[in-house]
Amino acid sequence: MHLRELARLRVGVALSFLLAAFVALSVTYKVSLFPPAIAPRDLEMGTASTRVLVDTSKSLVLDIRYGTGDFDSLTARGVLLGNLMASAPVREYIARRAHVPASVIRATTPLTPDFPRPLASEGEQKRQSDLFKSTDQYRLNIQANPTVPIVDVSAQAPNAKAAQELANGAVDGLRDYLAVEAGDVQGLSGDAQPRLTQLGRAQGVVINQGVRLQALVLSFCFVFALCCAVTLFAGRVRRGWGEARSLEAHAVAEAQT
Repeated sequence: MHLRELARLRVGVALSFLLAAFVALSVTYKVSLFPPAIAPRDLEMGTASTRVLVDTSKSLVLDIRYGTGDFDSLTARGVLLGNLMASAPVREYIARRAHVPASVIRATTPLTPDFPRPLASEGEQKRQSDLFKSTDQYRLNIQANPTVPIVDVSAQAPNAKAAQELANGAVDGLRDYLAVEAGDVQGLSGDAQPRLTQLGRAQGVVINQGVRLQALVLSFCFVFALCCAVTLFAGRVRRGWGEARSLEAHAVAEAQT
């Protein structure tokens, strides 16, 4: 019955189709009328992860003369380096490696029993406007293993390549910072500096394949169905208004006779 009723409202259905098509394109593409242009929006999301082994210059980890109890200091050093990686000075080095502005990189610090929630560093405070941000963001999630001196780094970026560069750049950027700060500023020799061994380079992947087509179809169907419902309502109101006027005119005619 609703379809037959919509078939009589062809103009409303046509307008609903055009409006739904425009909204669907606006969700997945950046549409500009002046000047006329269309460009795809960044809807895909890439991710990459890697691991870093924190060791001494003489490799305390590989020396069998040391037991697991001797790793406590290295484990604590891993937590410290994980927090250092999320700091603003190190993000400058990471940004150079990842070829992005440092201001767009957001990093979370490692969780520990003493601090079960990530600390909000300068520029990292959560805001309500974050809910409306697109996927065009660069995020680092840094976690320190509580039992062994290993730091896990997970990166999120608008595409797989950018996520891969960000994850690898986090390790390389921390190395650059330590080399400059420890060697040039503090004057520490190479033997006195921690050694960061990356356990395999990060490989980026897209975690939401086909999201553009899904967003296009879902937004079109939702808007088209909503507009058709409004068209049906408007048609019924118009028809009811006309019937009411006819009844009033008929009642007036009977009263005059």
